[in-house]
Amino acid sequence: MTNAIVIIPTYNEIENIEAIIKAVFSQSDGVHVLIVDDNSPDLTGLKVKELQTEFSNRLFLEERKEKSGLGTAYIHGFKWCLERTYEYIFEMDADFSHNPEDLVRLYEACHDTKADLAIGSRYVTGVNVVNWPMSRVLMSYFASKYVRLITGMKIHDTTAGFVCYKRQVLEAIDLNNIKFIGYAFQIEMKFKAYLKDFKIAEVPVIFTDRTKGESKLSSGIISEAIFGVISMKLKSLFKK
Repeated sequence: MTNAIVIIPTYNEIENIEAIIKAVFSQSDGVHVLIVDDNSPDLTGLKVKELQTEFSNRLFLEERKEKSGLGTAYIHGFKWCLERTYEYIFEMDADFSHNPEDLVRLYEACHDTKADLAIGSRYVTGVNVVNWPMSRVLMSYFASKYVRLITGMKIHDTTAGFVCYKRQVLEAIDLNNIKFIGYAFQIEMKFKAYLKDFKIAEVPVIFTDRTKGESKLSSGIISEAIFGVISMKLKSLFKK
C-alpha cells in the first residue's frame, strides 16, 4: 500500500484511537494515517500526539477547534492530503466498524483492477452487518435503495463511509462546493464522482457496530440525507 493514507475523523474516541491506529499500521509498512480531531473533550488528540513519537513520519494529526460535522472533517483531510503526494486516500471510522484488514482489498480494487473509487460495501452481496438492531439495518438498507432510485447510481451501498479514492477523483470534485456535513456527505461524494464518469467498484465487507464509545448518528443527520438527496439530484438536472 504505497502512496496511501487513511483519514480517520475523531470526536471522543479515546477508547478506540490507539488500537485502530496500530491496526491500520499493521496492514502495511507503507500506509500513513491522518487523524482529524474536533477538539475531543476526552483528549483523543493528546493520545494521538503521544503515539506520534512511536510512529513518526507515518501518523499525522489535524486539530480543529470544535465539532463541525463528518463531512467537513473529511474535506479538511482531503485538502491536507492533496497538498502532499498521496495517490490513494481512504475514509475510515475510528470505532472498528470498518475492519482494517479490508484496507488492502480496497487498495487493490483501485491499484490492480483500475477502479477510481472503491467502496467497502455492506449490501453488494446481501446484508453484511453485525450487532445492529433490525430497525437500523432496515433503515440503512432501504436508505441506500432510496438513494439509488433517486440518483440513478448503480451502487448498492450509497451511504458507506469506508472508501478508497484515487487522487484524481478528489482533484476533479470541487471540495469547496460540497454541501452536506453528515452522512449525506457520503452520498454527495459518490454522486459527484458518478456524474464525472469515474469507475466505481464495490468490495464486499462485513460492517460490525462499535463496541466502545458512542454513535454520532442523530435524527438531523438522517433527515439531511433523506431530503438532501432529492435536492442534489434536482440541482444536477438543472446544471445539465
